[in-house]
Amino acid sequence: MAQVKSEVAPKSIGAGGMPRTQKRESLWQDGFRRLLRNRAAVIGGLTILLLILVALLAPLIAVKPFEVQVLVDQNKVPEWLVSVFPSVGPYAKYSSEYPLGADYVGRDLFSRIIYGARISLTVAFIGPLISLVIGVIYGSISGYFGGSVDNIMMRIVDVLYAFPSLLFIILLMAFFRSTLSDIQPGTFAYWINKLDESMGGMLFIFIGIGLTAWQTMARLTRGQVLSVREKEFIEAAHTIGASNLRIMFRHILPNIVGPLIVAETLAIPGYIATEAFLSFIGLGVNPPTPSWGSMISDGSRAIRTYPNQAIFPALALAITMFAFNFLGDGLRDALDPRLRGTQ
Repeated sequence: MAQVKSEVAPKSIGAGGMPRTQKRESLWQDGFRRLLRNRAAVIGGLTILLLILVALLAPLIAVKPFEVQVLVDQNKVPEWLVSVFPSVGPYAKYSSEYPLGADYVGRDLFSRIIYGARISLTVAFIGPLISLVIGVIYGSISGYFGGSVDNIMMRIVDVLYAFPSLLFIILLMAFFRSTLSDIQPGTFAYWINKLDESMGGMLFIFIGIGLTAWQTMARLTRGQVLSVREKEFIEAAHTIGASNLRIMFRHILPNIVGPLIVAETLAIPGYIATEAFLSFIGLGVNPPTPSWGSMISDGSRAIRTYPNQAIFPALALAITMFAFNFLGDGLRDALDPRLRGTQ
């Protein structure tokens, strides 16, 4: 019988004549590669990067200061706007100085939309950060120790879930704004109020979101920790004497961070919508700080005669929320371990 010789391709021969093994890419590398193949996610990511650049370069892009009121220029529009919104024609006062028109007190809409991106993007990044810090710590402790600790901590979350989040934030904002409006100088509340004013009214929005947004993240983190803590590599870490803190940060969190990032990315449009709604009803940022929600509220009063005052900030809000949704969907597909190695 003829002897069959096995041959190895020359390109797979390593040093010493041994076959060279191909290095397997990590989950993050594989996820990033699949993320780039998702066109909607790439478009969403590029849109977010463009919005960040616009927010950072707002003083250079805006044609006028966002807070300056020119009463003689109120409701002025450029000529091209009449062809898009014919209802403006009978009432129009034309001016080429305002690319998207002026509002009811003569402020430039384009400049206010540009600066409004700063508010929405700040909420888009600070909101998830607060939720991650509080929710991951709380959920990790609950899931890792289990037993009565887990039972008590999750019952607290259940109680907090009993309150409608948006209504709770509205009550908090109304309480903060009414209580801290007339306080004695030099007190702690006085300095908190001053800090809120320096942030344009954003501090209390962050507090409201922070007190309500972490419960879902805590539950998700708890479930992920419960599924990982009984794995063999966790038992091996216990065997060699690793501390609970080391196991938590070196072995558990790196294995559950993917679903947490995806969940928070998908939750970002909710944070943006919450800020826009609060500003719409007058409990958001302090005037004259521009917010897309407050601009939509102001424009809605004249939407039949000057629809540009409400539609343009609404479009900016919608595009931003769509971008984060597309990116979140792409991250969810890219970081799903069941899809690893697929095209």
